[in-house]
Amino acid sequence: MNNKLSRVILLLLIVLSFISINACTKGPSPLKEAPATEESLVLATTTSTEDSGLLDILIPAFEKEYNTQVKVIAVGSGQAMEMGKKGDADALLVHSPAAEDQFMAEGWGKVRKDVMYNQFLIVGPASDPAGISGMADAVAALKKLAETNSKFISRADKSGTHSKELSIWKAAEVTPAGSWYIESGQGMGDTLMMAVEMNAYTLIDEATFLSFKNKTIGFQVVVEGDKLLFNPYGAIAVSPEKYPNIGFKAAEAFVNFIAEGEGQSIIADFGKETYGKNLFTPVNYHP
Repeated sequence: MNNKLSRVILLLLIVLSFISINACTKGPSPLKEAPATEESLVLATTTSTEDSGLLDILIPAFEKEYNTQVKVIAVGSGQAMEMGKKGDADALLVHSPAAEDQFMAEGWGKVRKDVMYNQFLIVGPASDPAGISGMADAVAALKKLAETNSKFISRADKSGTHSKELSIWKAAEVTPAGSWYIESGQGMGDTLMMAVEMNAYTLIDEATFLSFKNKTIGFQVVVEGDKLLFNPYGAIAVSPEKYPNIGFKAAEAFVNFIAEGEGQSIIADFGKETYGKNLFTPVNYHP
């Protein structure tokens, strides 16, 4: 073997040895941390939170922060709680306080927190055939509606709004019935549009009414401000003790997010730019 070839072989051996030593010194390359598995959450909620547009902002913010995919099912509060009792929903966002208290007392919910509030309104045609515009007493207003046989559209769907309506009729000692009392069986937005088309009155949450303002020309608020029209919302995580496979971790995170976390600031700002006021008042927002 000539000297030139020997030097080439020696050089190759030195290079290979250096590479081998360097590799052993460094050790194996660390693996990148795998992203956390995405959670899923089924949220059963009242139609007013969807019709108002609040969920269009609230849900994406929660999904991003908690790496959770949320499926929203908008029904009346009564139906939402029935879904919780059947294990068909992980979390609830509802506005029917008495029913919520019963839901928790029976053990269907593990965690419940107050979230926000606004007010119910009695709305109707600007012509005001019943002559109730400006009345401060919701009970007296509905009583006069019945006395004048003025058309009233009821949701009649066991929602929080329907429960509130029935409680006012009860306080007025009126059993609503007859051709003037029309049951829609629909959500809030659809019920409002029925009232507009039929020149009738209805009970509605303030957020939905304001968000439909451009579709309700000739329609107005006739009764507001009565303490009886107070409209609080609560969030509930369904109990894993009833349904071990329920998505409780994601549900509890959602309840905390909307009742105490970033969700409160989102609620505080929602509606200000478009309507000049927030459509809901958060209960735990301290800027």
